[in-house]
Amino acid sequence: MKIGILGADGRMGQMIAREILSGKYDAEIGASVGRNSDKHAAFKACDVMIDFTSAKAVAEHAALAEQHQKPLVVGTTGLAAAEEAALAAAAKKTAVFYAANMSLGVNLLLSLIEQAAAKLGPEFDIEIFEAHHRHKIDAPSGTALALGHAAAKGRGVKLKDVMILDRDGKRKEGDIGMSVFRGGDVVGEHTVSFAGWGERLELTHKASDRAIFATGAVKAALWLKNQPAGLYSMRDMLGT
Repeated sequence: MKIGILGADGRMGQMIAREILSGKYDAEIGASVGRNSDKHAAFKACDVMIDFTSAKAVAEHAALAEQHQKPLVVGTTGLAAAEEAALAAAAKKTAVFYAANMSLGVNLLLSLIEQAAAKLGPEFDIEIFEAHHRHKIDAPSGTALALGHAAAKGRGVKLKDVMILDRDGKRKEGDIGMSVFRGGDVVGEHTVSFAGWGERLELTHKASDRAIFATGAVKAALWLKNQPAGLYSMRDMLGT
């Protein structure tokens, strides 16, 4: 199987290349796409493409995937509605995999958060804390927002209706609070707290090595190759 790497010059692109070349998979690098590469040729040469570039490039890559009908794995975060719409459009013609976080552990955490929110109910206050290195651009992180969506889904509400990004005054029942830390070289930490009277449940994921995201992306590419057209997530792959 030939895997193409969009953003091959970047840190994640290089990690994905090392993961493919590790010998753990029945796969090879079909194309390494940098700034001046021929993207059309890369899509033609590969069975699946992996995109860890920038949010502004996602719509272009989705259109190329649709045009060439090649599966596309997207791990880029900070997508706006336009980029998400582009992925959904491409998914009508080919298999598209999008995850705000490629960690297997984080995606299992999403399932646990949804279950906990549903079982504990609104009498437990939900707060989401996330920490990343000082160079991360989007805040809250895509993973924190995904955790918020999972919690909101468990409660049967929309995150946009209950998310609080700054705190002023008394807390309202049903709020889902978000707090952000940026500093140093933190790879990624996420904690979801369910605070009730007399007890607090905290579910935490800590990433200590960015290689976990490369592992998840390559496994997603291998899985996606055999899927029909559609928009998939890590939870689809894991069956959670």
